[in-house]
Amino acid sequence: MYLKVHRIPGEGEVVAVCDRELMNRTLRHGEVEIRITVVFFGDRLVEEEEAREVLRSAANINLFGRRSFRIACELGLLGEEDCLLIEDVPHAQVYLI
Repeated sequence: MYLKVHRIPGEGEVVAVCDRELMNRTLRHGEVEIRITVVFFGDRLVEEEEAREVLRSAANINLFGRRSFRIACELGLLGEEDCLLIEDVPHAQVYLI
């Protein structure tokens, strides 16, 4: 999967993670298009264990894909009901306060 940590000065971090096969896809939800690109999700492929480590300590997460969503659920960050399906692709955002 692809993973990128966006560091925002004074605001914290946003962890973006998506399943490998989704890179460079455009998903549609109504009139909204979501482009899964290297700009947001990065160009670094990581194994599931590294993704787990990063997600475990993240306070702000944006994810796409079945494997990414499953990992977040296994870590207790999300429940099945927290998933939005976009063209049958799971999507979720996590904000820990």
